[in-house]
Amino acid sequence: MFEQLTQLVKQYGGDAVVNNAAVPNEHNEAVINETSSSIFSGLQKIASEGGVEQLAGLFNGNASIDNSNPVVKQISQQLSGSLGEKFGLSSSDASGVASSMIPQILSSLVNKAKDPNDGSFQISDIINSISGNSGQASSIMDTISKYGMQFGLDQNGDGKVDLEDAIAVTKSKGGISGLFGKLFGK
Repeated sequence: MFEQLTQLVKQYGGDAVVNNAAVPNEHNEAVINETSSSIFSGLQKIASEGGVEQLAGLFNGNASIDNSNPVVKQISQQLSGSLGEKFGLSSSDASGVASSMIPQILSSLVNKAKDPNDGSFQISDIINSISGNSGQASSIMDTISKYGMQFGLDQNGDGKVDLEDAIAVTKSKGGISGLFGKLFGK
């Protein structure tokens, strides 16, 4: 997933990085890579700190993906700090780079993940990448349980969405990616 994310950053990095006089040309590629790293680690941090609902809102389209979005804000702040620290950008220049790129990149990521005709990003791959093998499965299951009834994820008809439903989904056609596809409207 990281390579595809870096491609998205390169796609949107033209004006914000390459054509930006505040970013010295010798740092362009490093700033692009730092942006990719910040987005990926920012999503991981949000997931690990219990922000699974924020991520679910981001990926299912319930939240606007602009600079007022809490996920966008957190990742933008993280990136701004890194750009200032690592590349000597002023606070306003670093903030400008982050605030112009992060909403565009996350919006494109979400749109690609939700587009059934675009296989470059899959919701399940994104969730697996950002949650890793840590204790995130329970947080994700809690979120699925909270919102799952409205998405028709109660596979065994017991009135709740729980691990038994996840097991039923993994045994059924579509597996876990089918579960995330239903959750995120794919």
